[in-house]
Amino acid sequence: MNNSPLAVLGGTPAVSVPGPHFTWPPITEADRQAVARQLETAVSIPDRSGVIADLEDTLASYLGVRHVVTTCTGTAALHSMYAAAGIGPGDEVIVPALTFHATATPLFHLGAHPVLADVDEQGQLDLKDAARRITARTKAVVAVHLWGLPEDMDALVSFADEYELMLLEDGSHAHGAIWNHQHTGTFGTAAAFSLNGPKPLSAGEGGFVATDDTELYYRVLLHGQYNKRCRREIPANHPLARYAVTGMGLKLRIHPLAAALARTQLTRLDDRLAGRQTVAARMSVALDGVAGIRPPHPPSTARPSWYALPLRYEPAELGGLPIERFVEALHAEGAIEADRPGATCPLQTHLLFRAPGVLLPGYADGQGVPAEGFPAADYVHATTLKVPVWHHQDDVRLADAYTTAIAKVATHAKDLL
Repeated sequence: MNNSPLAVLGGTPAVSVPGPHFTWPPITEADRQAVARQLETAVSIPDRSGVIADLEDTLASYLGVRHVVTTCTGTAALHSMYAAAGIGPGDEVIVPALTFHATATPLFHLGAHPVLADVDEQGQLDLKDAARRITARTKAVVAVHLWGLPEDMDALVSFADEYELMLLEDGSHAHGAIWNHQHTGTFGTAAAFSLNGPKPLSAGEGGFVATDDTELYYRVLLHGQYNKRCRREIPANHPLARYAVTGMGLKLRIHPLAAALARTQLTRLDDRLAGRQTVAARMSVALDGVAGIRPPHPPSTARPSWYALPLRYEPAELGGLPIERFVEALHAEGAIEADRPGATCPLQTHLLFRAPGVLLPGYADGQGVPAEGFPAADYVHATTLKVPVWHHQDDVRLADAYTTAIAKVATHAKDLL
């Protein structure tokens, strides 16, 4: 196949199966039945009972934490986590400059300041750069397990301890991922997860906060829950119990139908992650040695959830071929799911981080964005090509077709110059 002309130049595409080639989550009859049963049981649950309690208990057991609180979105989970952690006006939180914006944006709504720090060549938090940005107002640092590849949590735990910072985690890509035999989302004081459509564990829309800290758990409840749930879970003699009826005035609870979907999806999560491990390893082996393409090779201490397979594109090895042209040729080969990261990008490219004052009175323009910018975050984003990681044995041939397409375009890159 690699010797045939590129499809973009009139050759035969490497991927002949019509798309879409990747949809998530896989919906089974068990999912349909679970949602249908819930539809007949309750479509509004104001307390911690029924499918809400079942999902939270099962997630807590799965992760090995004391408490889980579900929310309507991953963004809401992050908001509740930051609020419950006591982050407020004037506080600073170190966030990787390369992530989805919701890792940082809830901090604006607490009067706090996200302080961006550059990343390393793998797109993970550069701890030396983070250390330079610590001030007397720095309260926490956020670990983001981008693409489902765990951060070096040994290093991050040591970093947080050394500088006496609270360690929080954004595990939105990393359900079931493991670092050193421990689930991501269990290293810090608390972790927030998304249950949005394409996430490894999906409710369609939803999220949750996980923590071992009971006091933080009560405050998570008060941030996005209220009345029955707070009155029943916060002890009557606790100082915060007086606020149980109103909480903080927000309603961020998950919909029972979404909870039902997540609960039944959770029963198959580990099997799907095992399938992704096999496929990701197969794809990486196929792409090793392909000019201009560098597949990730996580350390032996990491078991990623493979939200996506991020490939490093090296244009210098392909005669300087722009990544945009490479992707165009890949799509012509039928590899239509291959793409560049969109919303997950250097945060300083968003106007909200450069000029927040128009939408957020009290925030000075340029807050958190130094003049030198974040060159590593820019570089990693500009040279990342991502492809899906399938989980089912039936999809292996499709995964092979994608790696064949990538190798084919790389082999014939000179024809595109």
